[in-house]
Amino acid sequence: MISHHERKPLIAMAVGALVLGAGGGVVAGQPDTMKAVPRFAVLPAKGSQNTQQAGALTTWKFSYKYNNTNYTDTFVGNAPTGKKLTTPVFIVPIKIVLSTGQTFSTSTTQPNGQTALADTVASPLFQSVINFKEAGAKLGKTQYEDAYIRESFWPTVLTNTKYHDLLGQPTVLNEVTLNVPAADGKLGTEFGVQVALVDINWLDGQVNSIIKANSQITGASVPIFELYDTYETSGGCCIGGYHSATGAQTYSVFDYVGNTTGKSVFSQDVSALSHELGEWFFDPFINNNSACGIYEVGDPLERESNYGGYPYTTNGMTYNLQDLAQPPYFGAPTTTSLDGRFTFQGTKLSVCQNGS
Repeated sequence: MISHHERKPLIAMAVGALVLGAGGGVVAGQPDTMKAVPRFAVLPAKGSQNTQQAGALTTWKFSYKYNNTNYTDTFVGNAPTGKKLTTPVFIVPIKIVLSTGQTFSTSTTQPNGQTALADTVASPLFQSVINFKEAGAKLGKTQYEDAYIRESFWPTVLTNTKYHDLLGQPTVLNEVTLNVPAADGKLGTEFGVQVALVDINWLDGQVNSIIKANSQITGASVPIFELYDTYETSGGCCIGGYHSATGAQTYSVFDYVGNTTGKSVFSQDVSALSHELGEWFFDPFINNNSACGIYEVGDPLERESNYGGYPYTTNGMTYNLQDLAQPPYFGAPTTTSLDGRFTFQGTKLSVCQNGS
């Protein structure tokens, strides 16, 4: 366990040794199969969201004014003036099988001896193992997203210290095998890693079918779909994850890229999930608006060093968790967040500087 004190992003190092494998691995010196552009996608919500129905996600409304325009947005959890809340989580591990025979599974063992799936469950996204401290403020020994949310509304949290917006300990469901048609997936090399490249629209159809077939998953919970050494494509590469909603059911998809290249790799370990969960908390139904346009808290920082990721080491594993934009970045008063910060890690920005 560690305490966090204004860490700097990891700096890219030289490419490591050549490691080959049918289901992923390092491919030294091989050019990108498709031009590798690190990005995340926005898939519009499908159907109407009735958040008032029984068993729906708990949300609250955040309102502010910027340049004489009023904004009201829906966030996950209770308001910072309210009670602690824990949202149930399901993780659905996905095994990708390409038409050419290669398989990509979250059961793949990582350098620390654990599987990608086990590393995800043990990460600071779900475990309260880090004493977070930013700008001299002790945010608490808690989960990463909760620390981020607490800092986002720190002046209010100071008067309501028991407030937390937590994710439940994940219920891991059985691995689902997806056989990808040749037209929707292929083997590729991106960022020096051998990966599966899968069409995002085909994948989203499969995800929604899995949700529909699983009665355990309800609108009050968030199902997270984990893929390994995979990037989604849509007119190009590389999408590291996305979140969306079908009716009142929100969900998230992310790629865990096992990085043994010796340099920073997009979507390595749970970095993409830290991005998508931050955006899920602050825009669960993909319909929030701001002075910047859409309310995406991860996108403005994904092009920073190490793809916006900061290192957190716990239990022998170094996780890369992405910095996230706070309400003042989107036009809310600077009195909203800790020291008027625009991002969790304190990156100096102006309103909407890097877009939405």
